[in-house]
Amino acid sequence: MLKAIREFIYGMYAFEFEKQAVEMRAELESVFMLITMGDMLGVPVIPPIYSLRVLPYVVPHIATWKRRVMRERELSDREEFHLHGV
Repeated sequence: MLKAIREFIYGMYAFEFEKQAVEMRAELESVFMLITMGDMLGVPVIPPIYSLRVLPYVVPHIATWKRRVMRERELSDREEFHLHGV
């Protein structure tokens, strides 16, 4: 019973904040990867010598980052459609 109440209160107050924080983190990681490893996509931003320093930390995430960045998007993907007050 107590667990159900906790989950209900979490869903009512904190779920949306957590979802937004996760999305913001993903956007910041994409920007960081673009700045450091943009040469893979043809965007020369930083000289490669600096990219090589962070390469060991970035290698596990390169495949998913390239897939996320090169994915086709619709114009409405970034919009949040909330029906507050309806």
